[in-house]
Amino acid sequence: MNSKDKILSLPDLQELVQAWRSEGQQIVFTNGCFDILHLGHVDYLEKARQLGDKLVLGLNTDASISRIKGPSRPLQDEMSRARVMASLLFVDAVVFFDENTPLELIKALQPDILVKGDDYTIENIVGQDVVTARGGEVKTVPLVKGYSTTNIVRKIENQQNS
Repeated sequence: MNSKDKILSLPDLQELVQAWRSEGQQIVFTNGCFDILHLGHVDYLEKARQLGDKLVLGLNTDASISRIKGPSRPLQDEMSRARVMASLLFVDAVVFFDENTPLELIKALQPDILVKGDDYTIENIVGQDVVTARGGEVKTVPLVKGYSTTNIVRKIENQQNS
């Protein structure tokens, strides 16, 4: 399968999720910017995928990231980020969202398991109420300490300034 084939519109993804569900598969959902792929991301996504049968990744659009993180971000455009994420064998589908949070996407997809890193508490995870209301689970997975895109950017900037 080509990585481009895993980048879906919301209607196409909803159809695919419905097919997966009809086969009895559990749908795991997580989201993020994933601006520079690093070990922390790979470890997190691998752990998230192990919680169910299919991993759906909600990816912030460029406009969404700029609103949240400022005008200097993202570092890579959304299609580049989507292709990189879709190339990971444990990511089954990638879908964009333009809002600041994935709440509308979570409502539309109704995942069985909603996952974030353990830097969140369950009650602070956007969409946890939607998922638990239909009997789904909300989980956190341990993050690899010291890995973040922000830290990588700082390190590059510091090297350029020295």
